[in-house]
Amino acid sequence: MTDTTLQRFQQDVIDASMQVPVLVDFWAPWCGPCKTLTPLLEKLEQQYAGRFKLVKVDTDAQQELAQHFRIRSIPTVYAFVGGRPVDQFQGALPEGKLREFIDRLMPNPGDIELDNAMAAMERGDVAAATDHVRKALQLDPGNDSARLLYAQILLQAKDPAAALAQIEQTSAEAQADPQVQALVAQIRQALDAMHVPPPIDLVTRVAEAPEDLAARQRLAEHYVEHKAWAPALEQLLEIVRRDRTFGDDFGRKKMIEVFGLAAAQPQLVAEWRRRLSSVLF
Repeated sequence: MTDTTLQRFQQDVIDASMQVPVLVDFWAPWCGPCKTLTPLLEKLEQQYAGRFKLVKVDTDAQQELAQHFRIRSIPTVYAFVGGRPVDQFQGALPEGKLREFIDRLMPNPGDIELDNAMAAMERGDVAAATDHVRKALQLDPGNDSARLLYAQILLQAKDPAAALAQIEQTSAEAQADPQVQALVAQIRQALDAMHVPPPIDLVTRVAEAPEDLAARQRLAEHYVEHKAWAPALEQLLEIVRRDRTFGDDFGRKKMIEVFGLAAAQPQLVAEWRRRLSSVLF
């Protein structure tokens, strides 16, 4: 809690609100409701442990500030975020309502992770950007900006199918954006360029001799190399189904590896995990 003045208002409120939300409590020593509200705000400032800052303005001592903010009734509380007032209320609110007011000011954790991801991309740290953007989506699956950034990262990593899967999970409004449509066109071009048909001899061997697990292994590895996760998993699951011991449990181990590689497509991974479990158990 800080008691501010006209001279220190820039530092105590405007500058500080660039880091965390700042509540400015306009009060006076003779104000009855202030004696209820101010202690509550001070208690909440301690409980929120630095997530917001409380600044007090004694309207009797700081009349210029009170006049600037046109204070007609006290207590009046202004909320500052990013250097500007964004909300306010008058009167003494109960604790529950105060918490609701404060919580609305708190930054979205998903947006924080997205900002970190974008900063990592700017400095060329793609691994850190990927980690941050995945955390952003875990915190807020509906964050279109995070999904679009992840799609761009996946496209750079030469996994256009996963990039397209991310865009397909964005809102209809996002997908209608011309820039997103241009990104989709770029992704589809990359998909076409990556489409490499499997060797015909392997396809023929598997078709004519379904029990030829060595051929299935090579075919699965071809698909994995070209990030064609579904057909790769199809071959690997068939290996598991026919012979768990083949290649020291190659089919199951490779499927688990692919689940990690295809993490950007959680629906696909979940479906094939379910199929693998049904075969194993």
